[in-house]
Amino acid sequence: MAKIITKTSAGSSFGNIKGGTMKRFTVWSDVLQAEKTFIAYFPLDYDNEPARRYPAMYFFHAAGSSDETWARIMQLQSAADDSVRSGMALPMIIIVPDASGSDERKLGKRLGYFTVPGWDYERYFHTELIPLVDAELRTIADKRHRVIAGASMGGEAAVAYAQKYPEFYGAAAALCGIVGKPEQSTLTSTDKDYAQSLIANNPSLFVKNATPAQVEALKTIRWYADCGDNDFFIEGNFEFVLNMRSRGIPIQFRMRSGVHGFYYWITGLAPIFRFFSNGFA
Repeated sequence: MAKIITKTSAGSSFGNIKGGTMKRFTVWSDVLQAEKTFIAYFPLDYDNEPARRYPAMYFFHAAGSSDETWARIMQLQSAADDSVRSGMALPMIIIVPDASGSDERKLGKRLGYFTVPGWDYERYFHTELIPLVDAELRTIADKRHRVIAGASMGGEAAVAYAQKYPEFYGAAAALCGIVGKPEQSTLTSTDKDYAQSLIANNPSLFVKNATPAQVEALKTIRWYADCGDNDFFIEGNFEFVLNMRSRGIPIQFRMRSGVHGFYYWITGLAPIFRFFSNGFA
């Protein structure tokens, strides 16, 4: 069972412009027998409307970054504020869990969202973190109002989680996700357990080999993928989208001019907020 240990302010200030707030939580996990952190974005007036509940979006960071990266560098707060202010998205709580590696580059042991020997991250996430968020934050705790997204490594995990736990999520989105051909990741040579976890959770193969019952479950989720035309995972994205369509599973696919990196992911946030909000509404 997870419990919150500390809560601190996080994110950026935007002067006199009113917007949401960000806080960083440290939790104790019985499953992991360790402390983990997550960033939470709260929409404007969250504290002033104590009876109101909100949809929950989980966003998974890329390898080499952390939950804090998205609070301090990746402009998550301003993207969410601007999307709501413009009327293109509904207010939502956004959770960014930490799945960084143990070394200074955040690429060491225990990297990623998949379970590896001695580190059952998937069980922590689904049996501890989601219930904790639903209990402590004012989320609308049902499938339709719980969505999941991620970038690169996080994009693979977001899609794979939705595939394996379709009862949890109403929609899933990947930004330059490793959703096909995971062996192309340059990081697979750095950690054997991490490499095996990427390959074992290949979303493209999951769709290709899905049973009829699994296909029907996948159709209960709204799917979205976005990948740059010069991204080194573009072929894997093509493969994933084609496999989805061959099984009759609707998916929205975007390909913009760009490469695998922070700028592409930042500019891809607003369309994802809009896509998720359409499902909430």
